[in-house]
This record gives sequence, structure tokens and C-alpha cells, in this order.
Amino acid sequence: MPTHHQGSPGQPSCEVKLPQRQENAPRLTEASAVPGPQLAGARAVVAARTYADFTQQATFDIKKCDVHKLEEGPPLTSTLTREDGLKYYRTMQTMRRMELKADQLYKQKIIRGFCHLYDGQEACAVGIEAGINLTDHLITAYRAHGYTLTRGGTVREIMAELTGRRGGIAKGKGGSMHMYAKNFYGGNGIVGAQVPLGAGVALACKYQEKNELCVCLYGDGAANQGQIFETYNMASLWKLPCIFICENNKYGMGTSVERAAASTDYYKRGDFIPGLRVDGMDVLCVKEATKFAADFCRSGKGPILMELQTYRYHGHSMSDPGVSYRTREEIQEVRSKSDPISMLKDRMLNNNMASVEELKEIDIEVRKEIEDAAQFPPMDVRGTNPWSKLKSMS
Repeated sequence: MPTHHQGSPGQPSCEVKLPQRQENAPRLTEASAVPGPQLAGARAVVAARTYADFTQQATFDIKKCDVHKLEEGPPLTSTLTREDGLKYYRTMQTMRRMELKADQLYKQKIIRGFCHLYDGQEACAVGIEAGINLTDHLITAYRAHGYTLTRGGTVREIMAELTGRRGGIAKGKGGSMHMYAKNFYGGNGIVGAQVPLGAGVALACKYQEKNELCVCLYGDGAANQGQIFETYNMASLWKLPCIFICENNKYGMGTSVERAAASTDYYKRGDFIPGLRVDGMDVLCVKEATKFAADFCRSGKGPILMELQTYRYHGHSMSDPGVSYRTREEIQEVRSKSDPISMLKDRMLNNNMASVEELKEIDIEVRKEIEDAAQFPPMDVRGTNPWSKLKSMS
């Protein structure tokens, strides 16, 4: 598990390339919005500083990926613009807050049934999306809330789906495990079953000759399913434009990877399929690896496999407290040394790409967005109204 962070011993230093200051550079007042993509209409406000004061772009050294059947891997540096940095920070913070709110609503019995949370793994979803296009396709397992957001779902639609309401992204009929959006084929509840489905989507991409690909995600627990190896075989034979991604968060349902798999080198398990092992806690590392994998697929070379080494802060699902098979100290160490949001925040602050006040403003807006999305009117259930008394309390 990668435990170092920006600026600690063993972590590559960052080399910053500062753009030349222009005399006539556009200046924004304190109340002006930061230019760039906005999430759910929220605005990031620059506090007491001007646009021209910030570093607009910086290049960072990133951790080298392990490679399998590849002569070279992704680059060892990644360029981040201020605009992208703010966008990644807002999206990851939204995912984190949304999952913490889902945890709270579940304990208040407002969310029922299965619920698998994604907090800790935010850099995977945001980094993958940064390396592909929205016209590309994506399919994942039941830990799907984060990808539903990056694929275009709103916080309100996701929260409504979790609580079984009509306004949910799957009309309240799917719940936590079954969410869908344009070019996003779910949340799938059967362990590993999404992998052959994803290969089918990749076959359609190849057949239609649209230069699109399919990202096919699964966990370390699903990596031992037979259907995944069958899919590797067909994808390799047919040279399908498919990126197989194993989100290795170290534990299946109460079982460490070492107890479940004879080989934990998941990036090598495609056998004849080339592979990469990536630091899944670093959004820039995931972005560059995904870009590399996407270029590989689009060039007609067939499938590629990525293993993202990540970590989940919650248990496997809400029925799993997550501390019987790992220690609280282990979880706390990952939080303190490798948290994906903290790593990005430190990079931006240390290189003058954002101010503390600006990031705090984003945090406040995100919290408000989540709180607003979690307030629902009473809902009738088959003539009874047992949930009318339940209200989200922070």
C-alpha cells in the first residue's frame, strides 16, 4: 500500500514550471467565479486574491508504474492546470461527502438494503475519467456511486436513488447497486458479471468503428472469478478496445487479498494481455496511466489491464464494520499518509495553484449541496407512511 505523500521522504519531489506573468492578464475580483467546469452549478470563489496571482499550470513527478509485457509504461510526470485541479478537488470532495451522508442516512434507516461506499477510492474514478472521453463507455460493480457522479448523474439523483424515490437516476428501482447513465452500464450486483458485459460493449465499439473503448472495472475479490479469465481470452483473441481495471482496495468481503489469491499481482493475471500496476491513491498517476491505456486500445492493439492500488475507508458494505479483519490503526495510517484528496490539496497549495480560502469555499458549497440533496419530502409506501418521521440530521 503506498503510504508516502507529497513532500515526505521517498516521494518524488515536484518540479514546477511557472508561466510568464503577463501585464494584461485577466484579473478577477473577489466575488468572481473561477473559470472552468462547474459541478451541479456550484461556484468556486476566489477569496481576496486575483486570478493572475495563481500558478496556472505545474508539472509534477509521479510514481512509476509496474509494467507487464510492455516495453515502456506511462510518463513519470503529469501536468496539472489550475482549472483541472479545482475540478478534480471539487468532484472528489463531492464523492467523499456524498458517501459520508449515505452512511449517515443508512444508520438512520432512511437508506435500506445493500449499500457499498466508495470513500477512499475517489482518485480512481476521477483519474480514469480524466484519461478517457465521456463518449467512451464504462461499466463497474456494485460500488458505483462515484462513477454515477462522474458519468453525469447529479448528487440529488444519486441520493434519491439510494432512498428508493421516483426522482432517482434509475427511478428508485435500482438502489445503491444499480445506477445507470449515458454510456454507463451500471452498477452490477453479481460479482464479476460486469466484465463479460463490458467486453460485449467493447465489441460493439469495434464493430461500429467509432474509435471508442470500454472501461471495465472490478475489484480484487472478483478478480478470481472464472468468467473474468474467459473474458480476457475472448478480448485478446478479438483485440477488443477494452481497459480491464482491477480496483485493488486490499480486501474482499472480510478477506485480505493474500488470503484470497495465490497471485496478488493482478496486473499480470491477463497472461498474454499487457498490464500496469498504478498508485490508485494519486489522481495524476491514475490519469496518466489511463491515458496511456486508452491510447494503447485506440491504436488497435487490443485490451490492456490496469491494477489500481487503492483503499476503502468503510467496510465492504454497511453490514461490515470493516475493523474485524484490519486494524483501526491501519485505516488511520492510510488516511493520514495517502488520502487522495489531501494529496491533491497539498500539491495545489504548495505550488500556489489555489488558496486555502478558495478550497474552504468549495468544501462549504459541497457540504451544502449534499445537505440539500438529502432533504426529501415524506414518501408513501403502499398505503403506509413509516418514513415520514425520518429526517436526515447532521
